[in-house]
Amino acid sequence: MERPMLLLLAGLLVLVSSLDLETLDQDIGSNEVGEWEGHKYLQANNVNYTSVQRDGKIFFFPLFSVVRFQNTQCRGSNNLNGTCYTRRECTSYGGTASGSCSSGLGTCCVVTKTCGTSTRVNCTYFVNPSYPSYYTDGGRCTITINKCNSNICQLRIDFIDFSIAQPDATGACTTDFMTVTGSASTVPVICGDNTGEHIYVNFASGSTPIEITITTSTTDTSNRRWNLKLSQLECDCPWLAPVGCLMYYTDITGTVKSFNYGLTASTTAFGTRELVNLNYGVCVRMAEGYCSIQWSQSSSSLYTFTISGDTGGLDTTVLGATLVLLATADAQLTGTSCTTDFIVIPNPYQGGVAVNSDRFCGNGLVTTTTSSKPFVLTVVTDADETSGATPDNENRGFCLTYTQLACTT
Repeated sequence: MERPMLLLLAGLLVLVSSLDLETLDQDIGSNEVGEWEGHKYLQANNVNYTSVQRDGKIFFFPLFSVVRFQNTQCRGSNNLNGTCYTRRECTSYGGTASGSCSSGLGTCCVVTKTCGTSTRVNCTYFVNPSYPSYYTDGGRCTITINKCNSNICQLRIDFIDFSIAQPDATGACTTDFMTVTGSASTVPVICGDNTGEHIYVNFASGSTPIEITITTSTTDTSNRRWNLKLSQLECDCPWLAPVGCLMYYTDITGTVKSFNYGLTASTTAFGTRELVNLNYGVCVRMAEGYCSIQWSQSSSSLYTFTISGDTGGLDTTVLGATLVLLATADAQLTGTSCTTDFIVIPNPYQGGVAVNSDRFCGNGLVTTTTSSKPFVLTVVTDADETSGATPDNENRGFCLTYTQLACTT
């Protein structure tokens, strides 16, 4: 009985000694995570060891426990979001280990990229060189985003930090600007201050990547910097933005701002902050038990709805007023008065009374409610902020609060 047992143990010793432990990327008993045959595993540490004494020597046969974990999102010790990977994977993706994840089995890998790079890692940060320091050089800074798997449909871009040069007098982004190419969506050219904003971009079919390029002037020395969080969404993700929605909000109430909205006028001629050639949808997901939505000016400033006309030439006491004074354009304008820059709220009601037009512009917005579904606010600007008899002087854009209203029946 003893001889067959010794033969069996000898065979196990030969088998264990033949394993290429280097391919496991671990030292026995290290308790770290690696890869084995395409799976993630945790090597057991000092458990289930078998020993037998023979000729005064003790042989140990570690038994391995295989533990798998998903590449889920994690929060790094630097307060940035990352993806749970093995240490080896994180290094291969050019990431930085920032704490642990999956109950200590994985590494929270934060991937940060800058100019001239590419990524296929979900949750990648795209920053200017030497971020968070300001970037004073000029040229093109591009990142290429490849799908992290074949089931990816959308890219969400969060403007964690984004401040580049303001548009020129016409509202065009000519000094610094950001473009998005290779997508199935129409994305406007963006410049100015957009920290806190977000956009959704659809991937094209197949393996076509999306490119984000930030072009900065070689002659302008403005302080500029950016940090964009790039999150990939799978096709069956419940958080996908509907078709036609460049921005998508999912809360019961929230704040929506136009691109480059600010409390002060631009330093360029005429001081407009509005960008030209915009035509996009701002969508709000209808919550269960809610049937309508209300749009109103934010109370943070008098300038929270100044999207057309000579804002700089108005008495501040009429900004945001509820009067409709078409002759001087010093409050809310609607209908045929809104042909250049305006927002669209379908089937609108103000004070319980139906409004005969869904277009709104000027320098004030009366609180407006609609039950049209889906909940969409459309933003339109023309190609030149200085054209027409009255240039768009010192327009800030808009900062609106939306509130979903519960169903009454």
